Amino acid sequence: MDNEQARFNMVEQQVRTWEVLDQDVLDLLFVVKREGFVPAAYRMLAFADLEIPLPEGEKMWTPKMEARLLQELKLKPGQSVLEIGTGSGYLTALMASQGAQVTSVEIHASLSADAKAKLARAGIRDVELAVGDGARGWGKETHDAIVLTGSTPVLPLAFLKQLKPGGCVFAITGDPPVMTARITRWVAPGSFTTHDLFETVIDPLRNAAAPERFTF
Repeated sequence: MDNEQARFNMVEQQVRTWEVLDQDVLDLLFVVKREGFVPAAYRMLAFADLEIPLPEGEKMWTPKMEARLLQELKLKPGQSVLEIGTGSGYLTALMASQGAQVTSVEIHASLSADAKAKLARAGIRDVELAVGDGARGWGKETHDAIVLTGSTPVLPLAFLKQLKPGGCVFAITGDPPVMTARITRWVAPGSFTTHDLFETVIDPLRNAAAPERFTF
């Protein structure tokens, strides 16, 4: 397979058509090689418009989702990012390649170790990887951006408390069959705005927070 032609087709036929027009984001998709983060058994599908299976029952996002996230975050060099769910490490690599200081948390130790090796092969080093359950918050540091790579029925308040002034959380919230990709942004102490981006359905984070439900 001609990887560069397949990558070009991915950008032009999938990513652009999903309203991703930021040239810096589009250029980055040619720099950070997606196929290097795809499991060997699925390498031929590296540029396909589908979620790619990972070990432990996890999945890679579609290319257009990854690109749309980067466009929405508008990361600047030196900004701090907390990623919940390292997965393959590809999204981690994209954000780090924009100059962000990424802390990425993965509940599966084997996935984290595999991502570490792939990031090293790709020359991505300014990343802190951690193993643990970050579905309801992680650490005490504050961040310019927080990204949840699995869905969550409700967004835990802990993430909002970990935002720096002007920072934002990207999360896909709700329950099947309809979930909403949403940016929640800090505007003042204790005050946040939300912006709904698109509807989708992805698997939830392990141990994702659930809403309180009435019982009778």
